[in-house]
Amino acid sequence: MTKIAELFYPYPTRLWHLAKQLGVNHAVTVLPYEAPSPEQNYPRSWESCHGKLPLADVPRDAEGAWPWEYASLARVKARYAAAGLELDVIESSPSMEKVRLGLPGRDEEIEQINVMLRAMGQLGIGVWCYNFLAVSSWARTVKDLPTRGGALVTAFREADVPPVSLPAGLSLTHAGLWDNLRYFLERVLPVAEAAGVKLAVHPDDPPLAWLGGVPRILNTVEDFNKLLDLAPSPSNGLTLCQGNFALMTPDLPGTIRHFGEQGKIFFVHFRDVRGTPADFQETFHDDGQTDLLACLRAYRDIGFDGVMRPDHVPTLAGEPNDSPGYASLGRLHAIGYIRGLSEAVNGRG
Repeated sequence: MTKIAELFYPYPTRLWHLAKQLGVNHAVTVLPYEAPSPEQNYPRSWESCHGKLPLADVPRDAEGAWPWEYASLARVKARYAAAGLELDVIESSPSMEKVRLGLPGRDEEIEQINVMLRAMGQLGIGVWCYNFLAVSSWARTVKDLPTRGGALVTAFREADVPPVSLPAGLSLTHAGLWDNLRYFLERVLPVAEAAGVKLAVHPDDPPLAWLGGVPRILNTVEDFNKLLDLAPSPSNGLTLCQGNFALMTPDLPGTIRHFGEQGKIFFVHFRDVRGTPADFQETFHDDGQTDLLACLRAYRDIGFDGVMRPDHVPTLAGEPNDSPGYASLGRLHAIGYIRGLSEAVNGRG
């Protein structure tokens, strides 16, 4: 049976209690880079979430541990356990921008990633969601587009993306990025396998081969077939981010079956969009272009028993839009919607 989870900041907030009241018993977390305010839903720094901070700039905690070391993660896991939440997925990264770019210092970054993977294995945290977006991160060009009833969503238009500056002297190609990804996987997958941890790579968001003049390599179904062939391993798989895959293919349920029958879907972002890779907007879960009930049936048919969480929800009336896509009321609506679809497909369990 699929585990419905939510993405939480790794310190107790009101959302922990609200999600628990809706029947959520599983947690996805980011690394504990900074303590939030009581109402904060998501980190203020995308750099800290997506591994773009240099190692030298990463703060250690009060006990002197990196955020991804065993002692630090053990404290995070204990906080979730005290709240009745099982920690299943880490969805942020140690520093890895030199890994993506193939720069000197990448081996030191890989060493710290392996420290995290070993700690995850010791603590029974089974999935790491990472991305291979070099230089830039996930991108939206609008963060307050009105949708149904005046709710606010994020949106993207490729025509509005400014050029992205590369580090001085650096030239990036698609082939070079694939080489850098292979180098990385060859050095982390043996550690992940030994630790019993699965690496679930997230698609490029938006799924475009270029963004602002920077190449990207994980933006088609064929790219993910190539990824799996690049480094065959029981620990090499993907995050099935439905919003991205719905922009890659008109047959999302078929794509779920394609990767699920190989046992390569390790984690699911359950969301929807309307549009094309070059021009789209986020939607309410019940207002997008995808048959989400058919998707749930596909997950049932492949026997998916991993973690699924809602993602990129609208900001509803009365809420600040300071964390676009991650306001609380939209997340609560999404949890209820997913639970209803799941019960329709699987029965009450």
